[in-house]
Amino acid sequence: MYPQLLTYLLEFIKYQEHIIRYLLTLLVGENMFEKPTEEPVNMPYRKLQVDDLPIIETIEQLDYKILLQEFYEQHGKPLKPVQRRANSKVSVPKSLNCPQCGAPSDFLYANNGDKGQFQCKVCSCLFSDKNRFSKEAILKCPHCARTLEKIKERKDFSVFKCKNNDCSYYQKKLQAMSPKEKKRFEKDPQAFKVRYIFRQFHIDFLPLSKQSPELPRVDLSKIYASPHTLGLILTYHINYGLSARRTAAIMQDIHGVAISHQTILNYENSVALLLKSYVDHYPYELSDQFSGDETYIKVNGKWHYLFFFFDAVKKIILSYPVSPNRDTASAIRAIDKVLVKMKEIPENLTFVVDGNPIYLLAQHFFAQHGIRFDVKQVIGLTNEDPVSAEYRPLKQIIERLNRTFKGNYRSTHGFGSEQGSVSYVTLFVAYFNFLRPHASLEGKVPVVNPEISGLPTMPARWTKLIGLAQQWIFEQRSA
Repeated sequence: MYPQLLTYLLEFIKYQEHIIRYLLTLLVGENMFEKPTEEPVNMPYRKLQVDDLPIIETIEQLDYKILLQEFYEQHGKPLKPVQRRANSKVSVPKSLNCPQCGAPSDFLYANNGDKGQFQCKVCSCLFSDKNRFSKEAILKCPHCARTLEKIKERKDFSVFKCKNNDCSYYQKKLQAMSPKEKKRFEKDPQAFKVRYIFRQFHIDFLPLSKQSPELPRVDLSKIYASPHTLGLILTYHINYGLSARRTAAIMQDIHGVAISHQTILNYENSVALLLKSYVDHYPYELSDQFSGDETYIKVNGKWHYLFFFFDAVKKIILSYPVSPNRDTASAIRAIDKVLVKMKEIPENLTFVVDGNPIYLLAQHFFAQHGIRFDVKQVIGLTNEDPVSAEYRPLKQIIERLNRTFKGNYRSTHGFGSEQGSVSYVTLFVAYFNFLRPHASLEGKVPVVNPEISGLPTMPARWTKLIGLAQQWIFEQRSA
C-alpha cells in the first residue's frame, strides 16, 4: 500500500513540475524545460585566420647630420634641401622624417606624386609613410617580398596588409574560389580573406622577465589549527575536491574539530600565497613536449578562463593564469610562464594547442621579440588533417588534466573573488605537481622529493610541502 502511494505522489509531483515549467515558459518567454548546464553556452572562437610570419628587414640606422657633414667634406659645398615647385600640388608633411637617417621633411622627395611614396635626398632611402613597420625594421610579404601597408590600428596591435595584386598568396586565393564565390566576391569583397595580413603587437609586456618574485609574508604559526589539522583540511578540500562547507562538516563530524567554512577559505588563501612563489620558481626538470588548453571557471558569477600549460611527459603543470578574457594577451602571459622556467629555449620548441587563433597570434608576438617556437593546432574531435592526427595524443593528455581539475573544482560552484580562484588553482597545482601520484609515472608524483614522498600520510605531506616553501622563502630573503 505505502510503496504504491509513494509512487503515485512522485508521479503527481512530476506532473505539477511539468505544469509549472510550462507556465514559466509562457510567462518568461524562455524554454524552462532545458536543464541548466555547468558549461557556458555557445562561446565559439573568433573567426580569425593567422598567416605566416612576414619577412623582417632591419634598417641600418644613420645620422643625417653626419651624412651632411661628409657630403660637405667630399664636395666642398653643403647639400641643399629639396627645391619644390611653387605650383606643385604634392606636399611632404612637415612631421615626416626619414626612417633610416632621421632627415627632416625638407630633404624628402614626394617620389611618385600623391601616392604616398617618399625618398630621402640625404641617404637615398625609399619608403612610404603608410607601410613603415618601425624605425628599426620593415615588414615584407613572405610570398612576394612587397612591403606591407598598415591598414588598421587596434587596441593591442596594428594590422598590416599586402596590397600587391600579383602576390602569389592573393592569386592562389582567387583561383581557389568557385564560380559562385567569385560572383559574391565581385559584389562583396570584404566577405573573403584573400590577401596576406600580419598583426604587429604593441602590448605593454616584456617577455621572459626575470624579476625577483614578491615573496609573501604569511605566518602560518599564528593560525589556531595545528599543522596536522591544516594538512587534513587541505587533503579533504584539495585532494578530494570537497567544498569548504563539506570540509568543515567532516572536520566536525569525523575529527571533532569545530571550524567554519570561512576559516577554511582563509587558510586556503594563506597557504596559496605561501606556496605560489615556490611552485612558480621551482627548478623543474622538463621534457620537450608541451601542450596547452583553456577551460572555464566561474568568478563572481561570470565565466573566466583558466589557461593550463603542461609538460606532457613529466606531467608537470607549468602555467595556470586565470583571466576574465580569452584573448591574445592572456595566451602570451600563459606561454611566458612556461618559457621563464626553461634554462635555455630549445631550437625545436613546440606547443600543442587547440584551434584557438590566440596561440598563433601569441607566437607572432614572441617572434617579434626574437623568441621563436612552433605551434601545432589540433582542431576538432576527428583527425581531419595530418597535424591533428600526429599531435592529438598530447592534446588529449591536457584534456584529461582539465577533467581532473573540473572534478575537484565542481564542488566549489565557482568563486566569489579573483583571489579565491587564484588561491584554489594554486593549491591544485601544488597538489598535482608535488603530491598526486600518476599511473603513467609508475605511481610516482611528477616532482619527486624524498622528504615528502617518505611520509606515510597525505596531511603530513601537505605540512612538509608548506615547510619546504617557508624554508625556500627564508633562503631567498637571506640571499
